[in-house]
Amino acid sequence: MLVVGLTGGIGSGKSSVAERLVARGAVLVDADAIVRELQEPGGAVLDAMVERFGDGILTHDGHLDRQAVADIVFNDEAARTDLNALVHPLVNAEMARRIGEHAGTDRVVVMDIPLLNERRDGLGHVIVVDTPVDIAVERLVRHRGFSEADARARIAAQISREERRALADFVVDNGGDLAQLDAEVARCWEWLTALEQPTPG
Repeated sequence: MLVVGLTGGIGSGKSSVAERLVARGAVLVDADAIVRELQEPGGAVLDAMVERFGDGILTHDGHLDRQAVADIVFNDEAARTDLNALVHPLVNAEMARRIGEHAGTDRVVVMDIPLLNERRDGLGHVIVVDTPVDIAVERLVRHRGFSEADARARIAAQISREERRALADFVVDNGGDLAQLDAEVARCWEWLTALEQPTPG
């Protein structure tokens, strides 16, 4: 089993890269998807978030109102720190469980982690999806309905492109069109399959 990290800033197109790697045979362990699962009604993560941030983060039917949470944590550093402390340990444990399901195989397991800079240990290799800020903002406005100000605020709340690239063993350039992205992912997969299988531990 080869475990690699995949990261990139909001609007970088990290999900598009992940989809293309899965199409080539990789197993995806998606931190964001796991977060959403653990924040379903009745879950310990959601209960803890309501205790910390109040009922205002819930919709009328008891689900998490993600925009309400975003409005709080992207304008309050202490709130964002508290949110991470509530969510990360449970997400990390579930990710470890899912990775363990592939132990002893020859699978390439891609851990899709937005905040990988905080959790690099245990990963032999890291792939960074790199996109110029203006292009990321344009994508967030066009495809996800963000205002430009909100998009730029979210990007500013993350580490810089330079800091993220410094983490990388491989950089996927996603500043162009889909044909360029396909070529970049093909190059990335070639690099992955050429890596020696790491020794566990």
